[in-house]
Amino acid sequence: MRVLLTGHQGYLGTVMAPVLTAAGHEVVGLDAGLFADCVLGEAPADPSGHQMDLRDVTADHVAGVDAVIHLAALSNDPLGSLAPELTYDINHHASVRLARLAREAGVRRFLYASTCSVYGAAGGDDLVGEDAPLRPVTPYAESKVRVEDDLHALADDDFTPVSMRNATAFGYSPRLRADIVLNNLVGHALLSGEVLVLSDGTPWRPLVHAADIARAFTAALTAPREAVHGRAFNIGSEVNNVTVAEIAEQVAEAVPGAKVRITGENGADPRSYRVDFSRFRTAIPGFDCEWTVQQGALELADAYRKHGLTREDFERRFTRLAVLRAASEAGSVDDTLRWRR
Repeated sequence: MRVLLTGHQGYLGTVMAPVLTAAGHEVVGLDAGLFADCVLGEAPADPSGHQMDLRDVTADHVAGVDAVIHLAALSNDPLGSLAPELTYDINHHASVRLARLAREAGVRRFLYASTCSVYGAAGGDDLVGEDAPLRPVTPYAESKVRVEDDLHALADDDFTPVSMRNATAFGYSPRLRADIVLNNLVGHALLSGEVLVLSDGTPWRPLVHAADIARAFTAALTAPREAVHGRAFNIGSEVNNVTVAEIAEQVAEAVPGAKVRITGENGADPRSYRVDFSRFRTAIPGFDCEWTVQQGALELADAYRKHGLTREDFERRFTRLAVLRAASEAGSVDDTLRWRR
């Protein structure tokens, strides 16, 4: 299958591309390259593709493609809140435009990287499934809800959109992100000896390893149409539904000598949700996530030590907001986050 993978030079795309290739697919990448240099360790071997802004995609870029896996986005809550109008422009409007172009070009399947953040302020200890009310509390999560709604309306006999609601990702990727919870806490523990939690530690977070996300998308790519057509799926594992305080304790176990410090200075986080992941396991018999939070913490600690993670890299090169601010201050990108050529 010929697959267009948007965001192939991002944190998830860099892990997913080789998994797709190993499964026998031909991968064509599409990425603006904003985070292509955020590499920890050996530079990855990227698939061939298009170095371009998602907002500039044309019909030519989806011609001859069997499926699209759409990862590209301004990705995470702080970044989305910094520039809400750009979040909606890129994450919502450009995503739906890509889907329409794909459908018109005869693309059969469109896998969309959504997020469990759509449950936002679900609260409580009950597991939330895909039919639960959506309560996004940030522009990032709201943009994902809007795309899901518009994708659902595009579904027809020849076009199968699938919304993959990923839990919060974790784990090593050659293109690292340090601004997601487990990756961040492990980095702080190694660099400062402290597992620093700024919230009160009580919110629930569902987590999933980047490699398990890659496996899930690869499975959904070739699943029977009737199993996935027009549906939303939570991607993760119930065993990785943990509170932020529990994540901190597991990080402390993975980094000997590190002490947990929960300051609560940011107050209670309204984003709290425990998630039911059974629908995807039912749709894709035999699929289950392989990584636990504890295994991911150990993997990250080993990778950070091996590749000599520094505080400057941790806070600047591997934090999305810092990377974009630096590019803007240097004049490399304009106010709309387009490269200045």
